[in-house]
Amino acid sequence: MSSTRKCNHAHLQADVSSHAKDAPFLRPPYPKRKAATTRSGRVSKADDVDDETAHAYNFPGPLVLPDDALSIDPKEPPQSFRSWVQGVHRNPFTSSRKTIYLAPVPSISPKLPFMRTWSTPVDPSPSTPAIHPPKTADLLAYLTAFYHPLPVTLLATAPVAFVPWGTPASPALIGLHLGSPTVTGIRTRPCPDGAFPRQLNLNDLLDAAIDSLPTDAYALVLATEHDLYEDDDDDFCCGRAYGGSRVAVVSGARYHPGLDEYAGVERGHMWPEAHCRGYVEGVCGGGGRKKKTGKGDNDGTTALSAAVRAAMGTTAEGDLYGMWMSRVARTVAHELGHCLGIAHCVYYACVMQGTAGVAEDMRQPPYLCPVCLVKVVHAVREAMPRTREKEVVVQNYRALMGFCEGWMGVGMFAGYYHWLRKRVEELEGEV
Repeated sequence: MSSTRKCNHAHLQADVSSHAKDAPFLRPPYPKRKAATTRSGRVSKADDVDDETAHAYNFPGPLVLPDDALSIDPKEPPQSFRSWVQGVHRNPFTSSRKTIYLAPVPSISPKLPFMRTWSTPVDPSPSTPAIHPPKTADLLAYLTAFYHPLPVTLLATAPVAFVPWGTPASPALIGLHLGSPTVTGIRTRPCPDGAFPRQLNLNDLLDAAIDSLPTDAYALVLATEHDLYEDDDDDFCCGRAYGGSRVAVVSGARYHPGLDEYAGVERGHMWPEAHCRGYVEGVCGGGGRKKKTGKGDNDGTTALSAAVRAAMGTTAEGDLYGMWMSRVARTVAHELGHCLGIAHCVYYACVMQGTAGVAEDMRQPPYLCPVCLVKVVHAVREAMPRTREKEVVVQNYRALMGFCEGWMGVGMFAGYYHWLRKRVEELEGEV
């Protein structure tokens, strides 16, 4: 973990790393990426003459560093807009089912005193002060902006709480009351790597969410402070969505800043600074082909460069709560994307990328790439047929800018704000 910035990020990486060819990961070429944003799956000759280089520094490629998800599984199939819109497992938005619900972080019954320590890291970095976990209200505000203009609201049907399952209360099996009349049993186990005292079973939490899904819900997401596991072979899991069932669960436990050193997080090269060419070449052993300066300069003229320069003006330790919240917010938005039927993205660096670990997670952007963005815009227009595509995008970006303005001390949000600002300027022709 780096706590100070010694790198000036002079040149930026807009395409996959030199390691990608060793994976081997073959990124779809630019014409295919353009075609993937269309319903026909084709592009006109006029579209083919776009400035690919300028586009690359607005929407760079996935980095594909050693041990990244696309390095481990380089054959993950792409999902074009055409494939998504024709998908049989996708739930379309309707006028009666268009609301996204966020469940409050569950409280803990006084009858489960042993559970209160489970969400605290056993051995955090000694330099990390006590930090309050991300608040439901902050996550709700972010999701409201991210999926604007779709309605996002708090699940408020009943208290959301962990309660005893049987008498006497046992650590091995607890209950979760999540708005439905019934209580769902949640299995727990000791954390295999010892990062936390115990973990909750992800599949049981998803079952509770399914049982509590409101009739007007397009999707329901539950954020929890506790570490999760999916099956006996897992060390941990940060989130999962059952898209067809309209539910998702996200854990913020592993994103605790006190675990950054343990997870191998390089704080000076989280997104957007992860696109520093010197950093990428260093991680890949310095084998990358040296490129001339020019479009890759960190001069603030492109969306990526503007984001990097803004993030450089923050300090990782300046707002540890905000940094923790930004990580959880990004993952909640990602898992809800799966509820929309969006698969992991292989076209670009994108919030919908797959991830192989926390360190890779921190290098990925909060924004939707052009291919995934057109899917969300289509979903909005299903729910609100009279909206226009460009209008939806600009209004969405402005809503996100409004959110980020309140968090400019956080590297991800400062970078995101300036990335969004550049994109709006380009879309509207603003100076």
